[in-house]
Amino acid sequence: MAATPLKIGIYLNSQHPETDHAPARLAELVAQVQAAEAGGFDSIWAGEHHLTPGFHFFPQLALLSHLAAHSGHMALGTNLVLLPLHRPVDVAEQVALIDIACGGRFILTVGQGYRPEEFAAFGVPFEDRLARTLDGIEALRKLWSGEAVSHDGGWYRFEGAQVLPPPVQPGGPPIWIGATTDRAIRRGGRIGDAFMAAPNTDNDEIRRQLGVFAAGRAGAGLAPAPEAGRMLEVHCHPDGAEARRRAAPHLLTKYAAYASWGLTGSAGDAARSAGGTSSDDAFAALAANRFVIGDPDEVTAGLIAQHRELGITHLAMRIAWPGSNSAHTMECIDILAREVLPAVRAELGRD
Repeated sequence: MAATPLKIGIYLNSQHPETDHAPARLAELVAQVQAAEAGGFDSIWAGEHHLTPGFHFFPQLALLSHLAAHSGHMALGTNLVLLPLHRPVDVAEQVALIDIACGGRFILTVGQGYRPEEFAAFGVPFEDRLARTLDGIEALRKLWSGEAVSHDGGWYRFEGAQVLPPPVQPGGPPIWIGATTDRAIRRGGRIGDAFMAAPNTDNDEIRRQLGVFAAGRAGAGLAPAPEAGRMLEVHCHPDGAEARRRAAPHLLTKYAAYASWGLTGSAGDAARSAGGTSSDDAFAALAANRFVIGDPDEVTAGLIAQHRELGITHLAMRIAWPGSNSAHTMECIDILAREVLPAVRAELGRD
């Protein structure tokens, strides 16, 4: 059982069909954040991708800056920043401001990335992504000290650099690591403050990955991570069958996109298994032990299991996907807030 109480947040869908009216989609995200704040959720999250054919994708840090004014008490998080595509000074400054805007509740999740076309567009050699990620993390931690610092890690160099204003959180926000292969997860245990698991992976694999991350920390002489995160596909409706009907086509499309983008590891295997899936039974097989989709009782049980059985302490629930009906998303937020969150918290409060 996880010692840290479970926090439950919403991962915002910022990817939309290219024909969608962007101002309307942005206004809907603001409304979702306001509803989440009023409903008592713990956090909101956004992701990053570039050059996604057929879709537009709101830039992650700019989006979170815009939404911070509507986030109230909630934490804001990235899931995740493709760190090797960005200069550390730029990320350090932007994140520091968002951390100020949200009252010191920012969480920075980073990853290496896996789409060569994104690296080509940014002029960053794909084969350098690991080295740039490692150097970037080290540079960020120095820059968030509030002092004038110097750095020469082979990829990024600066002398007497001082990021002002500094983040509210002393030393900067926690840096969580998103990864899908054992080697990267174990390394993440040595360099990151927590692990953020991918949604594509089933529960058994998540449990194993958390063990790999813990072993990485132990091998480096570090204490166990205080948090364990997961992005989780969730949708809730009073009729469980209707929840699955609403979510299935969007999830199948999304997972086909993951496969076409070349996602690797067990998450990539799951994405490829969804390719060409169309029947209800096939979707059920994909969702089993991986997604939490159904009526309030089913979703409540699924979220409790994430904490009790896997040890997850912070969930970023993705409740909408490219092409989702915005009214369905708002309805889902309302049901989760009124029926699921109170039930989950009441049950876990007995632990």
